[in-house]
Amino acid sequence: MATDKEQVQEFLDIAKASLDEYVEGIDYEALSAAKALIREAEAAGGRVHVTGIGKPGHVSGYVASLLSSTGTPAYELHGTEAVHGSSGQVVPGDVVIAISNSGETTELKATVTALRKNGAKIISVTGGVDSWLAQQGDVVLAAGVSQEGDSMNKPPRASILAEVLELQCLSILLQNDYGLTPEKYVTWHPGGALGAAILNA
Repeated sequence: MATDKEQVQEFLDIAKASLDEYVEGIDYEALSAAKALIREAEAAGGRVHVTGIGKPGHVSGYVASLLSSTGTPAYELHGTEAVHGSSGQVVPGDVVIAISNSGETTELKATVTALRKNGAKIISVTGGVDSWLAQQGDVVLAAGVSQEGDSMNKPPRASILAEVLELQCLSILLQNDYGLTPEKYVTWHPGGALGAAILNA
């Protein structure tokens, strides 16, 4: 059996190769289109929501927080609660970022279907560029990897990293379009070491 170091190194090597492949295939025009869709919605009074099922559901919480702290107010939308009333937080003209590696997750299909009927625009973040979710997207952000990082190639690891990186790229475009400055940033992030570093600069 491989040593602990060898097992970890194998994962890191696979993850690095997968992410390098993902980075080479980034669709910059799609990122620009996603930025434009969000900015247009905001200009019309619309809001941004982020949703996913399982591990991507946890990503959605981080992304909503990141966007909110960098100039784009965003709300996490629970992927399954949405069809039990929570989709009421989404109104016509809002944008929903929906995350699914396969793009075929049953629960997310129900959520996205309900949201589209409610008049929401969808940004699909998926590794399945020909998937159901991709077909439902007004904009599709491809965030797929060929290998997750272990012998089973099932537990989401590298795909989660790709989803996070893709949406961090989008956050950079939005942040710069918004014109974020340290002075603005600290009003939303006054606590912790980050806030202190700006306030005491």
